[in-house]
Amino acid sequence: MDVSEILSKCDHTLLNPAATFDEIKALCDDAIRYKTASVCIPACYVKAAKEYTGGKVAVCTVIGFPTGYSTTAAKCFEAEDAVKNGADEIDMVINIGMLKAGEYDFVLDEIRAVRAACNGKLLKVIIETCLLTDEEKIKMCEIVSQSGAEYIKTSTGFSKGGATFEDVALFAKHVAPHVKIKAAGGISSLEDAEKFIALGASRLGTSRVVRAVKEAEND
Repeated sequence: MDVSEILSKCDHTLLNPAATFDEIKALCDDAIRYKTASVCIPACYVKAAKEYTGGKVAVCTVIGFPTGYSTTAAKCFEAEDAVKNGADEIDMVINIGMLKAGEYDFVLDEIRAVRAACNGKLLKVIIETCLLTDEEKIKMCEIVSQSGAEYIKTSTGFSKGGATFEDVALFAKHVAPHVKIKAAGGISSLEDAEKFIALGASRLGTSRVVRAVKEAEND
């Protein structure tokens, strides 16, 4: 697979809580240079990043992040505020405890509420696969398929594990055809990226792919 095709599927990501705007600007510069799908950044930088990039790259942010246990109202406010500030894409974390308690209607209703708060912007639903059983992952494929969200996403990158090939393959088997897949967390090489795409991922949440390309250019 061509490197430019892999880069076009990357959400170039910096969600470190200590990230400065200078680092965010550098991330945006790389995203524009390498034509990534988006930059995925903390919500506090969305407005400034949107102004800095001038629409040259999509701006993505995260809500209910990384734990997912904010109230639905709080998540909806975060999503609405992010969109007002210029976010093109929203990655939300589900309420994992509610899923594990079997409160499936709650989980579905919350995703739908956040979807409405996105005002037509793209929504990706983070289910944190490393904390779920295969049965729970399959149930979330069903819920996300019903919710109106565009993507199901594996991980925040802040828990005990990130994306796995097995989870992306499981998603591809169980999501509805209109739902796309984002693999995130621990994608460390172009080879990994290519395999995730081959298994069915349309987006990759990573900073390491761009880094790997830059390092290869300097060799």
